[in-house]
Amino acid sequence: MPIIGKASPEDTGLHPIHYKWAYDLYQQGIRNTWFPHEIALKEDLIDFENMTDDEQHAVKYIMSFFNPAELVVNRSIALGLYRYIKAPEAHLFLARWMFEEANHCVAFEYVLESFPFDREDVYSQHVNVKEMKAKEEYVAKYTKKMTDETLDIETIEGKKDFIRNLVATNLVMEGIWFYSGFMVILSFRQRNILRNFGSLVDWVLRDESLHLKFGMQLIHTVLEETPELLSEEFANEIQDLIVEGVRIETEYNKALFPNGILGLNAEYVNEYVKYVADRRLQEIGLAKYYNAQNPAKWMSTATDVLELVNFFEMQNTKYEADSHSGGNK
Repeated sequence: MPIIGKASPEDTGLHPIHYKWAYDLYQQGIRNTWFPHEIALKEDLIDFENMTDDEQHAVKYIMSFFNPAELVVNRSIALGLYRYIKAPEAHLFLARWMFEEANHCVAFEYVLESFPFDREDVYSQHVNVKEMKAKEEYVAKYTKKMTDETLDIETIEGKKDFIRNLVATNLVMEGIWFYSGFMVILSFRQRNILRNFGSLVDWVLRDESLHLKFGMQLIHTVLEETPELLSEEFANEIQDLIVEGVRIETEYNKALFPNGILGLNAEYVNEYVKYVADRRLQEIGLAKYYNAQNPAKWMSTATDVLELVNFFEMQNTKYEADSHSGGNK
């Protein structure tokens, strides 16, 4: 059974499992279950009120992107990926993935409820701020054929559109843009502020590591099953797609940090973005483009998807113990 194609009655039987990696990721997702409101944010509110205007702007700006972005990913899965994938074990993971994106949306809503944000202002930024609007337009360009139209998934061009969408939403949006925002939030915890918000982001990051692992494995599987896609021309196109995503993110980060904050500015974050982009290129079999160094060594494990998946697998029992005892991470 090929992993993508037109649906058939044979696609409804889970066994025999053809893609064990998809079922294993689903099982790990189940073990990773967490709930946002188990993480108290009261202390973080005190931290936030004592932060500078530029620091508060950075937190608000990131929230303005993250909240709607989680629902964009969910829409892409529900209306795009799901209907073109044949393997039932992959459908299980996609269903789990959608739950996790919904949980992330609730998590960021929880942050909005806890911090003194103007909700209408936060929501309006992703369409009113040109750097955020550029992100939306980039993703929409690649998801439109998947969500609003119908691919001829049996053709080479249809499979190319499938890969293009997956790279834009999974590797670029979740694997580069999200990681850029995670790094900024977690940098505050490095300064011993917003520690519980940082813990919440840890759990979101753990979920995203599984999403990335699935997306990259799916790309590799489609390429293995359709060797006609393995052309230099298509590889260059995918590289250009990722490079364009990086360009958009670097402009976004300049607006995120118009003046810089203690220990962090746009140049620093953008060097990290380029480093992460090089890792993503390598993880799908392409060469580095930027040859950037990681300025945030403390994020090194989080940047490597395979290391992060293994790391969080070892952390599951700690979360279960904390949540059962009523403690906070």
